[in-house]
Parts: sequence; structure tokens; C-alpha cells
Amino acid sequence: MLRPSLKAVFLAGALSCLSLVSVIGQATQKPVLHGRHWMAITGKPLAATAGARMFHQGGNAVDAACAMLAATCTMWDVLSWGGETQALIYHPELKKVIAINALGVAPTGATPEYFKAKNMDFPPEYGMDAAVTPGTPGGLMTMLAEYGTLSLKDVLSPAIEMADGYPIEADPIRRIRSNVKRIKEWPYSKEVYLTHPGEADEAPREGEIFRQEDLKATLMKLVEAEQAALKAGKSRKEAIYAANERFYKGDIAEEFVRGSREQGGQITMGDLANWSVKIEEPLKTSYKGIDVYKLDTWTQGPAMLQALNLLEEVDLKSMGYNSTRYIHAIYQAMSMAFADRDFYYGDPYFPPKEPTKGLLSKEYAKQRMSRMNWEKNDPAIYPGDPYPFQNESNPYLDLLEQWKSTSMTGQEAGLTEKFLEDFHAGTTSIQAADKSGWVVSVTPSGGWIPAVIAGKTGVGVSQRGQSFVIHEKDNPFNVIEPGKRPRVTLTPSMALKDGKPFLSFAVQGGDTQDQNLLQFFLNVVEFDMNVQEAAEAANINSFQLRNSFGDHEIKPGELLLHDNTPPYVRKELIRMGYKLRFDDRTSGPINAIYFDWKHGSFWGGSSNYGDDYGISW
Repeated sequence: MLRPSLKAVFLAGALSCLSLVSVIGQATQKPVLHGRHWMAITGKPLAATAGARMFHQGGNAVDAACAMLAATCTMWDVLSWGGETQALIYHPELKKVIAINALGVAPTGATPEYFKAKNMDFPPEYGMDAAVTPGTPGGLMTMLAEYGTLSLKDVLSPAIEMADGYPIEADPIRRIRSNVKRIKEWPYSKEVYLTHPGEADEAPREGEIFRQEDLKATLMKLVEAEQAALKAGKSRKEAIYAANERFYKGDIAEEFVRGSREQGGQITMGDLANWSVKIEEPLKTSYKGIDVYKLDTWTQGPAMLQALNLLEEVDLKSMGYNSTRYIHAIYQAMSMAFADRDFYYGDPYFPPKEPTKGLLSKEYAKQRMSRMNWEKNDPAIYPGDPYPFQNESNPYLDLLEQWKSTSMTGQEAGLTEKFLEDFHAGTTSIQAADKSGWVVSVTPSGGWIPAVIAGKTGVGVSQRGQSFVIHEKDNPFNVIEPGKRPRVTLTPSMALKDGKPFLSFAVQGGDTQDQNLLQFFLNVVEFDMNVQEAAEAANINSFQLRNSFGDHEIKPGELLLHDNTPPYVRKELIRMGYKLRFDDRTSGPINAIYFDWKHGSFWGGSSNYGDDYGISW
């Protein structure tokens, strides 16, 4: 929050971008992080330290990112080893951005008919019916093998030490305490999470040394496989893939499958063996000469690209940061982009083929923006029709008509605590860069507390299957099917300017991710904020999109604003049909790196929202 002495200045500065920036420059709660040689930022200080250790050992940014990923998984920082990993990597030799798709898939038997027989409208939030196959182990080992320099033994060393015991923090304890009843349904989870069985409070205590012997054994098996392959004369890359083979096809896989099926799961050895990481071309758009990169439609990332295309049509800077007109423009653009997300996004490796070319067309954006209502909120913004912009006819016009009749579902109930908890469901984020030019942006997640732990592996199973739909009318591209990836909220970001890295940024927070990242990017590009100012700056959250979790509700017109929003802005927004909520934190948690080519240094922004932390040199 702004210091009380600055509140009056803030109100006056709302009309002047320059005034506002000068205020924010004095008011960030955390300082900008500066570095010349390398930078490592993630959701936990211990995990950032793991990344720094890799740099001290001579590793590059990919090595550091992998070590941070391993550490955050081990700490249950809203994810575990059975989750999924999404990454963008800037390759300095190829001078291009590479996309990593390490998202698990629906298992054998996970069909729409299976869930309909259970009278479900969507896959459940918890338990083995929400499961997809583990993606993070494969994602980490693929990134390391292809683009890192250190051994798997080096990179997993901090995580193995932590599995042997680390002082557990307050956040996972809170999650354990609030889910004790559910945790007790799963025998292996109970053994790990509830360290004081039979006591009034069975959860760990803050600062208690939290040990995970089964997970430690699993990680050591990966190192054993790598070291055995090296001893047999295999290359560094081949040895890392030998460890990957052991996880997905060997004894680790066997125990994972046995333990998950014992608890009602459907994952088979074939599901694990047939899955692999996809190394992809990212999607991109250009915003005022800056190339912005996102993952494909198996994430929500292209929605930010669509929003940028829409907003490029208007003069945002002249509106003034977080003025009524600016908030309205951002909200309406996001509503249009997310409506398309909700209907057209899905796994591009499965039919039907997403109309990606049309969705990212600048002409499509012009058409959509020309129909924006500048006088009031439109609670009935529907998906558009991008097919004509790729010279095709839309095969789903009948479903679009059905969508219009059901798109208002859930608006009457308002924002319940359960809805808000689902909507803001967090993950973690990882940023790393080095002086040789490697840049990594990662948004991993899945297998969060309360996760079903699969047998004696110590690995929590991802619950990401809940982001599928069961009925074609809810999104014909995202209907659950064995082997298919759900459309996820996870969305790392990268931007290049003049062919060189400009920004690398990511955030946690479920459906809010590309909302926060859009505004962060505009804070830097339009309002000249530095990365820390932009990470802490007040923004807005819209609920006028279909929740990717729980009952997939939509809340048209619901708008979260910062507590310091001026009264006249509040009054105008209410007049325009918005239903307002307020909080003292609306900006993140965002982690980011800005590349200062003039001085040859990195600027790091690490959110003031939670435990996010950065280290640099």
C-alpha cells in the first residue's frame, strides 16, 4: 500500500502519469533487484538460494531455473513433483524463444461418459478423478538435458537436501490444516502431511523440520540412473534422459501407478510411457514494436496477446493510469479476449484445430474493438468469430448460439469465498537470466496441497484435470479425452525489443494471471514504471470469464479494485454497471526481469504479495 502521507499525492496524480510514476518511485515496498552477472527469482527464498547455488557452480540460467523448480516442488509451494511445467527459454545462440510444454495428460478411462455416469458437470477439484499424468519431472529433465550445462545430480542436490528435511513455512501448514479431513482419505498423503497424528493439531508446526523420506528416495533414484549411465559411457544429455526413462517407464513409474490406482486412479504404465515433453514454437504478437511471446492454446497465454492487439487500437497513456476510462478499456478488452479463451482454446495436438491464426489477427482485433461499448460494461460479451480472418467458416456457430444463452450462469450469486478461492488459486513462478544471454520464464503448478500422494514415491498427483470440460457446448476444443492436455491458466511471458530480451515475467494466481501480466506489461511500456513499481502497482481483476476451476462459473461486471481507488472513479464505474470489490493487494504476485542494455545489467522485480524472493550478482 502507499504510505498515508502519499495518499493525497496519489489522488492528484491519478490524472497525470508522470506524477503517479514519481509517487510509485518512492513507495515500493521492496527495492529493485540489480545484477550484472545473473539473476534468480522465485516464490520462496530457499528456492531462490537453490538457483543461486547453480550459478555459483558455473551453471547457466536454465540450470538455475531447474534447481529452483525442484526446490519449490519439494517445498510444496502450491505445487509438487507430480505437477506440470510451462516455460519459455530465450536461446542466445539461436536468438529465439523456445516453448516447453510439460503438461500432463488425461489418463486412460478419463472420458466424458465416465464423468457423466457420475453425474458430474466437470471433472472434480480433488482426488484421483482430477488427475493428469506428471509433467514436471520430464519438463525439468528435458530443459536441463537440452539447454543446461550441469548434471542432474548437481541440480537436484538442493531438493534432495530439502527432502531430507527443511524448516516448513506457514503457507503449506495453513493449507494442510484446512484440508485435514480430505487428507485422511489418502493413506500416503496422511503419512507425509500429518506429522503429529492423534494430536488436536495434526499439521506440522512452523519451523519444524519437515522430512519426506519417500520423495528423497525417488530423487536419489533419478540421480542413480544418471550416474550409472555416465559410468557406462553415455553423454551428459543421454544420462539425464536415462533418469527420465526411469521415472516414466521404470520402477518409479511402477510404484506411481500402483499407488495411484490403489487410491482410485486410472493412470496406467502406458499413460506414463507414451507421454513426452513437447518443445514448441511459441505464439507471439507485436505491441508497438515489442514482440511478446506466449505458449500455445493449451494455456490461456494467447488471451494476453489478443488483449494487446485490442488495446493497441486505443491511446492508453492519454487516458491516465487507472483512470475510469483506462480501467473500462482494460476490462472490456480482457472480457473479449477471455470469452475467446473460454470457447476456442484447447490442446492443439488434438482435433478440432484451434483457429489460432484468426484469434491473433490484428484485423480480428480491430473488428472486436470497434464493437466495444465505451459508455457502460457489457455483461454479455460473447466469443467472436475468428474463422473469417483465416479464410474459413466457423463449424461451431450453433454452439456459439447456445453459449449466448448460458454465458451469464452464476452471476446472481455474487462472489462467494469459495468462488474467490478457486479463482485466485495460486502456483509459483520462476525467472532466471545470465550474462551469456540465457533467459528462462517458468510457471509450474499442480499437485498442490491437498494432493493424493502416489504410493511410496512421495510424489503428489496433479489435480489439473479439473480444467477440462465434459460437454462440447462448454468448449468444443477442451473436452476431456485420454492422452489430451487440459487448457490451463499457467502462462509464462517474455518480450523482445530490437531482437533482444526486454522483459521476462510471470505470476501466480489462476485465472488472474494474464490479467495481472497484461497490466504489468502496460505499466512498464505505457507508464514508464520499473519492474518493481510495475509489480507492486495497483491493477484490476475481472471475474467476467469462466473460472477454470471448480464449477467454472462466470461473474459478469464483478471488478476487484485497489483500496486506494479514488471515490470519483468508484462512482463512475458503478454508474457504468460495475459491481465493485476492494483489496489492499491487486498487483500480483509478479516476478520479472528487465534487461538494461544501455548499462549492461539486469533489473529484477519480486512481488511484495507473498514470499517471492530474488538473488542476483
